[in-house]
Amino acid sequence: MSDLSNLLLLLVLGAIVGLWLKLSTARERAVQEARRQCLRHGLQLLDETVGLRGVRLRRVNGLRMLERCYGFEVSIDGHDREPGRLWMIGNALTSLSLPTIELLPHDEVIVGTALPAPGSNVVQLRPRTDHRLH
Repeated sequence: MSDLSNLLLLLVLGAIVGLWLKLSTARERAVQEARRQCLRHGLQLLDETVGLRGVRLRRVNGLRMLERCYGFEVSIDGHDREPGRLWMIGNALTSLSLPTIELLPHDEVIVGTALPAPGSNVVQLRPRTDHRLH
C-alpha cells in the first residue's frame, strides 16, 4: 500500500514540476512578444517582465483552448507608466492592448486650420481622388 501511495505522490510532484516548466516557457514567450510589440509601437517595456493576470477558455475553430492574459507596464516618453496587456493561446498572440498616444497636444494646434503645428510629427493625409478598389 505504501508503494502505491509513494508512486502516486511522485506522479503528482512530476505533474506539478511539468506544469511549472510549461508555464515558465509560456511566460518567457510572452516577455519576448511584449518586447517585440513595444519595439514595433515605439514604447519602452518597463521592468522587462510580464505577469500572468488571468486564464480563460476560448473557442477557436470549434475547439476550446486556454487563453492566457499577461499584464505589463510600458512608458510612452520615459516619464510615465501605463498598463498594457496581451493575450496568448500557445505561442500565438491573439490580442493586444496598449495605451493610446496623443500625437498632437492641444496647445500645438494652429487655430482656424486643419494643418498640424510646425515641427510636429503628424503626417497630413489627403483623400483618395479615384474611387477604385485595389
